[in-house]
Amino acid sequence: MTTALILLAGLAMIFINIPIAVALGAVSLLAMLVLQGPNSLLSFPIVMFEGATKFPLIAIPLFILAGAIMNTGGISRRLIDFASALLGFIRGGLAMVNIGTSLFFAEISGSAVADVAALGSILMPAMKKKGYPADFTAAITSSSASLAIIIPPSIPMILYAAMADTSVVQLFVAGIVPGLLGGLSMMALAWFFAVRYKYPVEEAFQLKRVWATFKAAGLAFLLPLIILGGIFGGFMTATEGAALAVVAALLISFRYGELRWSTLRGAMVEGGVQTAVVMLLVASSALLGDFLTRAQLPQTLAAVIGDFTSNKYMVLALLNVFLLAIGMILHSAAAIILTVPIVMPLVMMVGIDPVHFGMIVTLNLAIGQQTPPVASVLMTACSVAKADIWDVAKANVPFMILLFVLLMLVTYVPVVPMGLVELFYR
Repeated sequence: MTTALILLAGLAMIFINIPIAVALGAVSLLAMLVLQGPNSLLSFPIVMFEGATKFPLIAIPLFILAGAIMNTGGISRRLIDFASALLGFIRGGLAMVNIGTSLFFAEISGSAVADVAALGSILMPAMKKKGYPADFTAAITSSSASLAIIIPPSIPMILYAAMADTSVVQLFVAGIVPGLLGGLSMMALAWFFAVRYKYPVEEAFQLKRVWATFKAAGLAFLLPLIILGGIFGGFMTATEGAALAVVAALLISFRYGELRWSTLRGAMVEGGVQTAVVMLLVASSALLGDFLTRAQLPQTLAAVIGDFTSNKYMVLALLNVFLLAIGMILHSAAAIILTVPIVMPLVMMVGIDPVHFGMIVTLNLAIGQQTPPVASVLMTACSVAKADIWDVAKANVPFMILLFVLLMLVTYVPVVPMGLVELFYR
């Protein structure tokens, strides 16, 4: 009972807008003091330090920095130009360019918010100028960016791998097929709306322009080949791949001649601030995880649900409902850090593969990024597009349904996420 009251106090602090990291840390310290006595407080600095210094977590600031360099160094603009030349002749082609570029950009940044902030500032004004409604423009930008976090590399996947002690490389591989399926489905949906509402054709197809923009963006295409090829080929870890992403993005941006010290400094500061937020969350959640483990709450939860049902598919349904609800009120990093240690004993008890479950978690949180009240990615898209959040949320419903169908496919047809993992690693 005491444990439940303490956790409710933590949620109450979050709802009154106290920073999540502060709320988690305060609740953890209070719980340790009340239930374990003052001597237990001696260990909290060590627990926080060890929680925040896991090697895979180093990849997070590096991927954030790589994405910022791509945007300020002219790489993102060249990718957009090529995608526009390739798809602009199709009705609604600019919407497809938005989706395709989001998926490609996510292969470097690993962050949906970074995706929207970087590409949305270029693509959304262009779409609005061509006659696309602001709410549709913001909706498709937001949804495609959230879909992109299941394509490797992905910051939520890195966090999940650290919390669940599983292979981040296998998680990356598991995201390839669902990511491509979701991207193609989203393009088809965009085409349907473009035909229905007579959205514009960007320009006639010109092979000459496709070749010119391809040559201009040629170096940018090397980024995912080098990074993902090295990770999947076993030549480097995901963390080393993130470091290589920064170096490669710097060299390519300098080659393009568009990177300036002032913009590089701004990208580094932005990356440092985002990293500090995430790492403070990780450190404070390590305290909460240590307390929950000692209180045996995860084991108790597993036993309660196990008494209710031992059917794996029923457990997956319950976990999906739980994760969708959590994703609506917590940012993805906080949701992973707070929930994964609690539910993992249950996941292992009913025989769910932790890599498969990682994909389920990531997709649930991708949907959560689109649903108020938190809706971090949707809010960012609305801010950039200068559109009303409720109008955008209504326009976003068809894309949300698509993401939910993809979630059901990933949950109940395991070969979709796990086929490549089984082929290459097991």
